[in-house]
Amino acid sequence: MFGQIKKVPLRDIWPHEALDFTPWLARNINVLGDTIGLELELIQEEASVGDFSLDILAKDLGSAEHVIIENQFSQTDHDHLGKLLTYAAGFEASSVIWVAESIREEHRQALEWLNNRTDTETQFFAVVVEVIRIDDSKPAFNLKPVVFPNEWYKSKSKSKVSQQVSAKGERYRSYFQNLIDKLRENHRFTSARAGQPQNWYAFASGITGINYGANFCQGDKVRTELYIDFGDAEENEACLSYLLESRQQIEEEYGDALSWEPIDGKRAARIAVYRPGSIFMENELPSINEWHINNLLKFKKVFSNRLLRYLR
Repeated sequence: MFGQIKKVPLRDIWPHEALDFTPWLARNINVLGDTIGLELELIQEEASVGDFSLDILAKDLGSAEHVIIENQFSQTDHDHLGKLLTYAAGFEASSVIWVAESIREEHRQALEWLNNRTDTETQFFAVVVEVIRIDDSKPAFNLKPVVFPNEWYKSKSKSKVSQQVSAKGERYRSYFQNLIDKLRENHRFTSARAGQPQNWYAFASGITGINYGANFCQGDKVRTELYIDFGDAEENEACLSYLLESRQQIEEEYGDALSWEPIDGKRAARIAVYRPGSIFMENELPSINEWHINNLLKFKKVFSNRLLRYLR
């Protein structure tokens, strides 16, 4: 009645760890992010730290902090543990992710110890990657987190951290926590799990260099945006110009006029919509929250396929 589950050696799928598996993981970094609850965007493969080379350097879009990812076949080993700590220091990473075929018990305990002893701004993850078949089916991969931050433990020091965050920062953290929880649980829009004490939050679009954003702006305004920054001003302008060619159709689909903005003094560009609002308008925050959600969903619906066509 039931098929037999068979575990497939990783080298049967990816013959070479550095040449095959690391590029695959970089291309599927959103899947890794979904597994551990972070919005990840690729920055660079084989990023240099002195004489060493990190497998993958990424960014947590929710905090704009560095995330380091080190992967290896077979069991974890002391060499890679040492490299993880070296890379974490070199890039001042907020998240450290170790991906392996199996995690030795000694290394699981070491990462758990680091999660319990380090401050709340640094978090360590271990993720097992496996490939399975059912009888003679096509292979399927699975990423399984086995170490992740123990937030209950770290809450013991939360009061110390909170003292370093202003009352306004705490308002922002609370607002964006509510926003990302709704987007994740009700709309599957994001895998993010932690609000930040800042006036913005960015969400992955699936395209490195482009993300969706929810912001509180100066002058008692709030904004939902498509933010374009490929790292090159000309490329950003070319993307904005490409989308501008379909401006009338885009705004008709969107149902509202949009603001098309090369950003003065920056290489980036954005397409945005605004409304009045402030983090201190307590009675208005529920409606601002719904406004952000509705417009983020509309941005994704209207722009996703167009952006993919642009990159072809």
